[in-house]
Amino acid sequence: MLPKLEGYAAALLGALDEATLTTVVAQLGSLERAILAQPELRGMLSDTSLTGVVRGRVLREVLDAKVDAATLRVVVYAATVVPAQEVATAIGELAQVALVLDETGAFNQRSLGLLAARRRVAGYADALLEDTTTDEFARIEEELFRWARTIEENLELRRVLLDRDAPLGSRLGLLNQLLATKVAPVTLRLARYVIEGGRPRDVVGTLDFTVDYVAQARNWRVARVHTARALDDAAQAELVRSLAALTGTNVELQIAEEADLLGGVLVEVGDVRLDASTRGRLAALHDSVSAGHFYESALNRND
Repeated sequence: MLPKLEGYAAALLGALDEATLTTVVAQLGSLERAILAQPELRGMLSDTSLTGVVRGRVLREVLDAKVDAATLRVVVYAATVVPAQEVATAIGELAQVALVLDETGAFNQRSLGLLAARRRVAGYADALLEDTTTDEFARIEEELFRWARTIEENLELRRVLLDRDAPLGSRLGLLNQLLATKVAPVTLRLARYVIEGGRPRDVVGTLDFTVDYVAQARNWRVARVHTARALDDAAQAELVRSLAALTGTNVELQIAEEADLLGGVLVEVGDVRLDASTRGRLAALHDSVSAGHFYESALNRND
């Protein structure tokens, strides 16, 4: 299973109550059989011409209101992050992992290399951050950063937490003792999973990686919208829907009115910049005309 999907499944499935988990197990098994039996569905999931975000959106539309919310979340995530040729297999792996978890109560963590283990933690973070408001992201980043520095500066603490031969329970128990009443619940779960799902000797490195990952996730969750005039509720709702379809995640708007845009909007989310403002269009037209004039002049020049 792709490490990111493994981490996401650990966070989502591991938090379900017994009855919901049993339902999810049955639904994942049914979906796996449906994919095998329906060439159209299997073809859509394996279509390399579609982006992961598009595959996830189509699968959401197919399954919405037909399966439990947890089932929908985990399979949409799988369709989004897993390479197209492997999506059907990944859903089968999810069904098996959920079944084992339902029967044994345990989510077995595979031994992974450093980078793969960090990606697994990133998937776990994705699941938690989906249910977290962006107002909390800064606190989570700060608390994880301070915890990493605490480990780094305390030789005895580092000796215990980075000891791969020490029982997992004792390491998690020490972490809970030190953090349980001092950090946000999401921070605590992430710090625990760095121990459970990361590399024992890379605890500090994985914590720092997670701090950066949360910061990047915040950039994709907050869209900075510059508009020439106020947007009404309907326009804001449509913009949110469009950006969610583009990014594959829920987006919150930060709106600033700037009259010098003349009209339209300028949107910045993550590393994407969408300029649909009148000022932007005029600038593009000016550049186009200038380039064309230069080209024409060069053709007509008499040497």
